[in-house]
Amino acid sequence: MKRISDVPYLESGHERQVLDIYTPDGAGAGNLPVMVWIHGGGWVSGDKTKVAMKPQVFTERGCLFVSINHRFLPEVVMSELVRDVASALAWVHWNIAEHGGDPQRIIVGGHSSGAQLAALICTDYTWLREAGVPSGIIKGCIPVDGDTYDIPKIILTAEMRQELYEGKLCTFGHRQKFENFPDRHTAFSAVTHVARGKEIPPFLILYFSGNPDTTAQAHRLEQVLEGAGIPVTVYGESDSNHERLNDELGKPGDAATGKLYRFLDSLSEG
Repeated sequence: MKRISDVPYLESGHERQVLDIYTPDGAGAGNLPVMVWIHGGGWVSGDKTKVAMKPQVFTERGCLFVSINHRFLPEVVMSELVRDVASALAWVHWNIAEHGGDPQRIIVGGHSSGAQLAALICTDYTWLREAGVPSGIIKGCIPVDGDTYDIPKIILTAEMRQELYEGKLCTFGHRQKFENFPDRHTAFSAVTHVARGKEIPPFLILYFSGNPDTTAQAHRLEQVLEGAGIPVTVYGESDSNHERLNDELGKPGDAATGKLYRFLDSLSEG
């Protein structure tokens, strides 16, 4: 496996508008599927290097693995952060063949806040269209333990919980992070954009079943995807937690990893 680090995806861009490319040994045919990963960190922290076993796991299964950075809140607003993700995917589409990847076979995944970004990009194509990406290139989506596929519901849940238990409301919680207007909360929710007839790829939704919020959000997204006839697999891991679920993807004997492998196989068969 070879890594190329800190590749700018925008000319003269911000220091965080960079990505890492991991290629299998001997890659170069220009036809390998590409896994693009978006890190977690609540949209305010995190880094593309925090990918645990994923580069090795995906390259050993014949994929290129690309891990991206984006700018953070509150330095930029959420709209600009999503545009960073779209710009990174545009760079991958137009340049990845030089590294042995197939620009028409891209899978998008992410953990936590990255799960929200992945699910949004894969359901609301306006962001990629704005970045100049043709439709139909995303073949799968793998959001891991996100709690913001339906943002109005998680805001209501969190604020009701705080009110019931006399907690102090966050000054920079989900309401503020997602631009503080109800219409923006709806627009940034993947469930808003799911509909029949759109080029939405199959989903594998992984979550830690011990967290009621990520559990509810996973099944909310599952519900709307199934309603639109989009293939979706959902798996809740009980013997885990928010970080372990993500970090142990690729671990031998890990149940979530088994689901991941079967999902990847189904995409190659399709």
